[in-house]
Amino acid sequence: MAAAFAAARGLTRAISRCASKRVPERALFSRLSAPAPPALAALPGVRAFSRTSWESGDDVDLDSVAYGFMASQALFSALELGIFDKVAAAGEKGCAAKDVQQACGVEGPRLTTLLTALTAVKCLRRSDEGLYTLSPNTAQYMVSSSRHYYGDYLQYQIGRQFYHRMGALPEVMTTGKAPSYASWFSDPEVAKTYTQAQHNGSVATAKYLVRKKLDLGGISSMLDVGGGSGAFSYVFTEATPGLKSTVLELPEVCRTGEGIKAQQPQDIQDRVSFVELDATSPDWPVSDSNYDIVLMSYISGSVPESVILPLYKNAFKALRPGGRLLVHDFMVNDSLDGPALGALWGLQHVTVNAQGLGLCPAEVIRRMAQAGFEENKCQTHEMIHGMTKLIVAHKA
Repeated sequence: MAAAFAAARGLTRAISRCASKRVPERALFSRLSAPAPPALAALPGVRAFSRTSWESGDDVDLDSVAYGFMASQALFSALELGIFDKVAAAGEKGCAAKDVQQACGVEGPRLTTLLTALTAVKCLRRSDEGLYTLSPNTAQYMVSSSRHYYGDYLQYQIGRQFYHRMGALPEVMTTGKAPSYASWFSDPEVAKTYTQAQHNGSVATAKYLVRKKLDLGGISSMLDVGGGSGAFSYVFTEATPGLKSTVLELPEVCRTGEGIKAQQPQDIQDRVSFVELDATSPDWPVSDSNYDIVLMSYISGSVPESVILPLYKNAFKALRPGGRLLVHDFMVNDSLDGPALGALWGLQHVTVNAQGLGLCPAEVIRRMAQAGFEENKCQTHEMIHGMTKLIVAHKA
């Protein structure tokens, strides 16, 4: 854990420079909603991130699973060194290894070894003349000038934060002990890095939800529980004249959220407020029956299982009759056999939430019903395909 904190402390300035970039959820939704560029669509064998590789075949590819961490570190190292940007700058003619070496400041054969690994896993392509070019997916998503770029998220949040936590998984599984998100985010730099890295992706999720999944109607008040930067609140208030939103968050996250709020239009700033609170607290500093919507994005899988039902009960108390609880999170199907990325994200949560529940719609809806919501009116929607789902519950 100390290693993860130490790595995270040096990230805030770099994340701040990248704050305007897109992170996975924006890129994921663009993949779902937009056709591939003609130049890419014409190439045979180019996959559009369908996430079918984990599920393909009848048996596990043990070597790919066991050695996958090597490939991910090759990708993270390329992002740290700026390799993809350098190769992209060379254009269609390609870039020689010596030019990459000079740009990255890395001497010795180890750079060629890294380039070879990146070529072997198809991030790069190498010509007979020894010149490197980018694969279509790398060019679209890992080059910082691309509008679909989310390399900053992978570099900073996944590569420098979550990767280290996953190394503790065997010990966490054995001992049942892990730091909580609350303790993790008590470090100001960790909280700031995480929140800023996640912000633009959450904005994209919120916009997709409003456009494709949810009719907000004439709501006037919203409670954004564990709302991070306030991304959902900014999008919802922008889409709904007169809507006011209260974001409940951990103190250090609120600090970063206030800074991001200050960058929003004045009308949005006036209608979004932050209140410091650990959402797992049994009492929320809000009035009963005062809200049209209570939102919980990435909260249910981040708290101990025993806290989920009290969270939903607090949401029920806070909602007006006819109000809605929105739960968005990483989830697998009720059959508990996938999809793989939803399952793996659930497993990642274990390293900072050892007593948490791997979520599926049935488990969420069962607890919603126990909290008082109408079980037969609960609705499940796919959000990020293969990773997250949205469940909407109604208060009679």
